[in-house]
Amino acid sequence: MQDNRFPCGISDKSISKNETVCIEANRILDSCRDRDCFEDVKVLLTDFGNDIIEHTTNVRAKSACIAWTYIGIDPVKFNRGFYSVTIKFYIRITFEACLCGGRSQEFEGIAVLEKKVILYGGESNVSIFKSNPDASDYCAIPEPCCSAKSVPLAIVEVVDPIILNSKVREHEDSCCCCCCCCDDIPEAVAARVGGRLADGEGRYLTVSLGIFSVVRIVRPAQYLIHATEYCVPDKECVSPENDDPCALFRNMAFPTAEFCPPEYIPPKSDIGGKCNC
Repeated sequence: MQDNRFPCGISDKSISKNETVCIEANRILDSCRDRDCFEDVKVLLTDFGNDIIEHTTNVRAKSACIAWTYIGIDPVKFNRGFYSVTIKFYIRITFEACLCGGRSQEFEGIAVLEKKVILYGGESNVSIFKSNPDASDYCAIPEPCCSAKSVPLAIVEVVDPIILNSKVREHEDSCCCCCCCCDDIPEAVAARVGGRLADGEGRYLTVSLGIFSVVRIVRPAQYLIHATEYCVPDKECVSPENDDPCALFRNMAFPTAEFCPPEYIPPKSDIGGKCNC
C-alpha cells in the first residue's frame, strides 16, 4: 500500500516526512454492552393483519429488522456528569399465517422496544456553534439557537433482533408488554408495512425478541497526532482486459473458507479437563 501514499510536493526520498497536526475527533467517555430479552411485546398490525389473526391461530414470525431507532439523552439530576439514554427500537416483523385450504399468507407488523441506560458523559460549560453552509445571506434572520450547555452524543450499535417466540392471544389476556399505541408510531415507520396501523378489537399478536446492543457516549475533543501527508495516489487503476464476465468469474479464487466449519474454540470450563457444574 506504500505506492498508494504519494505526498503532494514531496519526492519519493522524503516520503516518510512527518509533522504534528491537530485534529478533532469524538472521544468515548463511557460505554456498555447489553443483551436484552423483551417478552410478550404486542405487535401493531394493519387492518389486513388484524383480519388474518381473527381467522387463524397458526402464525409464525419469519424475519425481523430494525426500521428506525429513537435515541434521547437527558442529564441525571443530582448526579453531575451522568446522562440517561432512552432508546426506542421500532422493529418491522414479517409473519406467515396458515389459512383455510392450506393457503399461507404473509403480513407485516411493528413492535416497539424501549430500554434505558445511564452512562457518564462528562461536563462542559461551553456552547458549541457551527457554521451553516446555506447561510450565505449576511442579513438573513438566523435560526433559533440553543444557549444551554453542550450535551454529549449518544451512539447505539445493534444487530437485527432474534425472534424467540410469537403467539396469538385473545383480547381478554392482559400479559403483553407494549409502551405505545398505533398513533405513537412515526409516519415514516408505519408506511413501511404497506398500510395504516390499527388497533384490533379481538385477538392480538405478541412476540418475544432478543437484542444485542452497544451504547456509548462521546464528546468532541482536540488531539495532537503525528501524521504523514496524503494526497493523490500514485497507483494507477487497472481495468480488466477481458470483458467476458464468465472469464472473470473463472479467474476468481474459490471461497473455500466459506464452506469450512468455523474453528472450534473450547470454552474456559473445558480447558485443563475441569468442569464447572
